[in-house]
Amino acid sequence: MRVKNYGLENRRFVIGGVAVLIVTIYIVRLFTLQLMSDDYKKNADSNAFLKKIDYPSRGIITDRQGKLLVYNQPAYDIMVVMNEAKDHLDTLDFCSLLGITRKEFDERMSTIKDRSKNPGYSRFTQQMFLSQLSDRDFSVLQEKMYRFPGFYFQKRSIRQYEYPYAAHVLGDVAEVSPADIKEDDYYQSGDYIGKLGVERFYEKYLRGEKGVQILLRDARGRIQGSYKNGELDRPPVPGKNLKLGIDVELQALGEQLLEGKMGSIVAIEPKTGEVLCMVSAPGYDPRMMVGRQRSKSHRLLGQDPWKPLLNRSIMGTYPPGSTFKTTQALTFMTEGVITSETPYPCYHGFIFKGLRVGCHGHPSPLPLVPAIATSCNGYFCWGLYYMMGNRRKYSTVQTAMDTWRDYMVSMGFGYPLGIDLPGEKRGLIPNAKFYDKAYKGSWNGLTIISISIGQGEVTATPLQIANLGATIANRGFFITPHVVKEIEDGDLDTLYTQRRYTKAGRDAYDQVVRGMRQAVLNGTCHALATYDFMACGKTGTAQNRGQDHSVFMGFAPMDDPKIAVSVYVENGGWGATFGVPIGGLIMEKYLKGELSEASLARAKEIQGKRINYGTADR
Repeated sequence: MRVKNYGLENRRFVIGGVAVLIVTIYIVRLFTLQLMSDDYKKNADSNAFLKKIDYPSRGIITDRQGKLLVYNQPAYDIMVVMNEAKDHLDTLDFCSLLGITRKEFDERMSTIKDRSKNPGYSRFTQQMFLSQLSDRDFSVLQEKMYRFPGFYFQKRSIRQYEYPYAAHVLGDVAEVSPADIKEDDYYQSGDYIGKLGVERFYEKYLRGEKGVQILLRDARGRIQGSYKNGELDRPPVPGKNLKLGIDVELQALGEQLLEGKMGSIVAIEPKTGEVLCMVSAPGYDPRMMVGRQRSKSHRLLGQDPWKPLLNRSIMGTYPPGSTFKTTQALTFMTEGVITSETPYPCYHGFIFKGLRVGCHGHPSPLPLVPAIATSCNGYFCWGLYYMMGNRRKYSTVQTAMDTWRDYMVSMGFGYPLGIDLPGEKRGLIPNAKFYDKAYKGSWNGLTIISISIGQGEVTATPLQIANLGATIANRGFFITPHVVKEIEDGDLDTLYTQRRYTKAGRDAYDQVVRGMRQAVLNGTCHALATYDFMACGKTGTAQNRGQDHSVFMGFAPMDDPKIAVSVYVENGGWGATFGVPIGGLIMEKYLKGELSEASLARAKEIQGKRINYGTADR
């Protein structure tokens, strides 16, 4: 009887199973290579085709009168396809022609292949090697590029700025970062993107859409022409042009007036919310941020202790000073704390229960309109004290405080307004929880009395102060400030076209307008009375650890307002020292189109005044 060898039988099954497994693995791998992976396809395509990106021209930017502010000029980039770059490349000759060192060459090639720095890297596609060659460098290299296989020219354009003004508004363009590439797959290494200002906020409008040319190559990599006569090519779509609300001549005047000073000027057209000028000082010439010099310029500006890169108009948060008294008048009157005839005493300030908030000399007691005109501290301190202590209307001081805070927020304070520029700060409007935490629940109107005159914990941006002027000019509403007036073939976001109404009543606004007009006729803004347009204004002298800040907020004409202005000069002293005269000149320039001889002399005098800020790091 024959004995069956089960060991041999099992071995046969094992060998058969291994064979099946190996065949299965090969089939899966073959399927993956042919259908799931495009590496080989890319390799084959790279030998036969060159996909050349056609970059669109970036949209141009003009001012409200159509004057050209930002435009494009041709430039050239050197691109490299790593799969084609030969090891025997004459690197020294190549570097000599480009004016770079061998170390710089190696570092650039290494950076291109580093996927952490270049997320879109592929050895089969063009990668940026060197950007923005001048016409001279291009002409030198053009006839010699055949000696350097794998390297190609790519025609691009760079931004140019017609004027040395409005750098903070316009922004600039630079090479994309790895974060930009990860955030938006439109970009690849070497592309440009708006970094600041309008260039950043409206990037998707300005950049356009890339085109592509598919070129056929022979076995030696030489271009033979378009593939299928260009049937598969896609032309680039130019970016959209933008018209700003900025008046470049008004902007120029503002920047000249703030020479040698730190601060801001913001002017708004009340009816539309369009920003007419936005000055931040110290500033810089936007032409510094063009081309290959941008990195060096940006580094130098970033190291400047005066912080010229900071857009103080939307990023600087300051005590609004006495300009804030207008918000208190609006709140107290609407809430019934006062009427236009309610008088409060001022004995050179607010003096009560051992607390004293000083004030300059003026008649006392006085009602609302002259209190605004003379900028009486006592009046508005009393108003806040009575509002916080009114238990018939507000059950607790916390309820009164949050009611007060809601009025301030409705007027555009405490949160970013939403201007179409990146980086806007919110300022600070405290609420009941803020003070409960600070004083462990034990506080009252006297504890926080300084907020009634725009001091204490309250801070605002110059943009918010200018918007307050526009809201008063409109008697109770504002349109979110915006720097772009028109988008080519497009509409502005509805945020920049819809009215936003405050909680204060129309009667209250009428009284505040009367008070601001009286400030011009016989109050703290009397320097504006010489103009033939009916200006309304409110000064501010914001307390500071050093010299006080000079502040102004106003609008004109009174009954048909076309411009609202805020001026903030750090350490400028009284509001009448810098704020009022600068505000008047800005109004005159916009309303009249030019300055009178007397105003030209005044402008030159202000321009020549420098404020000594010392050497402290700011």
